[in-house]
Amino acid sequence: MNLNVTNCNLQVDEIKFTAISSSSLFLVGDAHNISLSSIFDTPPESLIIGPFVPLSVS
Repeated sequence: MNLNVTNCNLQVDEIKFTAISSSSLFLVGDAHNISLSSIFDTPPESLIIGPFVPLSVS
């Protein structure tokens, strides 16, 4: 995937975070290359792929 963004006169006054996940990327400014990777550290037998379990409604 190629993504090209052109920003002219970018000015950031203030940034506030309320939460950050472990797989976040926050970038202000320019970057020539960004390489993202991910690993899955849960054992394969605990991974459930299929229909969701319905939640009981009280």
